[in-house]
Amino acid sequence: MASTPEWTSLPTILFDGLLPKLAMVLDLTQKAEGTATPVAKQALLHATNDFKHALTQAKDYASTLAGGDLLVEEQDSVVAMLEMLKQHKQQQLIQFALEVGSLSTIAISNASSKMEIDSTASTPFASGGQL
Repeated sequence: MASTPEWTSLPTILFDGLLPKLAMVLDLTQKAEGTATPVAKQALLHATNDFKHALTQAKDYASTLAGGDLLVEEQDSVVAMLEMLKQHKQQQLIQFALEVGSLSTIAISNASSKMEIDSTASTPFASGGQL
């Protein structure tokens, strides 16, 4: 098996280039001169080797992708489990938001009642003791 590729993201150009390379091989085989001349043979050989090299690189990369060792059914079950986990976390977040919202309402009402008590207790008297 090939070593892990050094790419950090999916190299789409590697896969996008396969179809044009295959088309080039097919185009060269369909030409009227075919493989009759040495130049045509050389062009076909070059195009075929180029396609084979690109295909090998794509296969090597695809075989080292994480999760590639799972069957489709196993991948589907992992995806389903992750979706359930996501829904559960969303429900927890909603519940938490509701609890925080009710706590803040209680805190605001307590703070306002304390504020009223504090504001009446700390009202300064008129200067000189006269009202």
